[in-house]
Amino acid sequence: MRALPQCLGVSLWLLAVGLMSSASAPVAAQGGRSTRPQVTPPQGAARQVIFKHCTTCHGIDDYAYNALDRAGWDAHLTTKHRGLEVPLPVEDRAVLLDWLADRFGPKSNPFPRAYVAQEITTFLSDGDADALLKRSCTSCHDVDRVNNARFSPDRWRVVTLDMRERGAKLEDLELERLVEWLGRTKGTNDSDRQ
Repeated sequence: MRALPQCLGVSLWLLAVGLMSSASAPVAAQGGRSTRPQVTPPQGAARQVIFKHCTTCHGIDDYAYNALDRAGWDAHLTTKHRGLEVPLPVEDRAVLLDWLADRFGPKSNPFPRAYVAQEITTFLSDGDADALLKRSCTSCHDVDRVNNARFSPDRWRVVTLDMRERGAKLEDLELERLVEWLGRTKGTNDSDRQ
């Protein structure tokens, strides 16, 4: 009977050590991943093509890592789908290429592959967040555009990174503090409104 409590004690000790070490390790050491883009599926014919042919094997978020013209997207699709048993029908491929070139064309800003969200330990007050929004956002659009949006923190990160690529003056730590504040105060509605 003594072996069971001793075994249980060792197991609990190992569990406690594991939990303490994972709680104190930095996010990157815990297997943290780069923040991924979140692509809103299109409407109409492109949506039908994507849900009929694309999403059975993969998501569409990876499209946001690229900024290609129509010929570049055509080559990309050919390379990525080499060896498929059933190729994408010509009409559907044309619809998909039109959407890709329009949404992720050469003038778009590709999502940065190397961005890793920094862990924040201090948080913005409402006043500091309002000042940061005014400083970084209102040179391009009204602050009501931000105040009326409702996104999850991950979606806010994608939107904020996109705005930084378009010229918003935000350092990485400011960006993460703003993302946390936006997610906390503007709701966590996961609808991917743009």
